Amino acid sequence: MKRRFGAGRIVFFILVAAVAVLVFSGIVMLLWNNILAQVTHVSTITFVQALGLLVLAKILFGGFRGGWGPRRYYWRQRMMQKWNDMTPAEREKLKSEWQRRCGGWGYKSWSDRTSAETGSVSQDSFGESPAQGSESAGKI
Repeated sequence: MKRRFGAGRIVFFILVAAVAVLVFSGIVMLLWNNILAQVTHVSTITFVQALGLLVLAKILFGGFRGGWGPRRYYWRQRMMQKWNDMTPAEREKLKSEWQRRCGGWGYKSWSDRTSAETGSVSQDSFGESPAQGSESAGKI
């Protein structure tokens, strides 16, 4: 017996999604009005504003692709497999290419970073040696 994805299921899914959006918007409105309005003295919001806040949060923090869940795991596994399949020469070539593209993340060059990690005195991008930066940070 084959089950078909009929119009009734589509309508049911749309109704469930609409009810879920309405319920979550109501929860956002109630939490905002009962907690934030009293604690931080912000003005209360309407249901439509709560719906807008929910959409804004989804855009900023979640996107519309359904989250990262299994895809992040799949991507990581695929990259680890590629890395393990590389020869040491290919790995070194990849590292140097990423270094060329991304830079040293605050270091002037890769050699400055490796010398800073080994303990020799070099200067970071602010003109201080790594030891001076940690001492001055502790004085603040």
